[in-house]
Amino acid sequence: MEKTLNRIHPVSDPKATYFLQVSWEKDLGTGFGLLLSDCRCAWTGTVSEADISREAADIEMDREKYVEELRKALIAGEESAAEYNFVIS
Repeated sequence: MEKTLNRIHPVSDPKATYFLQVSWEKDLGTGFGLLLSDCRCAWTGTVSEADISREAADIEMDREKYVEELRKALIAGEESAAEYNFVIS
């Protein structure tokens, strides 16, 4: 299993710091787990392969392109930080 941990500052609260851990087996396209923490509380979730396919279809994006965008947003870290914004709600 592979894991990444990134520090994020959501646009919804720029002064706040959150930590986002993403874990996956083969690649993000087969599904992944998420753990989000503000160092006081933590939230977990899973995204299945079917969820990914459904989301890609909903936004009418090629599935492989959608998985690549997920990779950039969730695990690429600093190299794509300026391209993606996070909103915590």
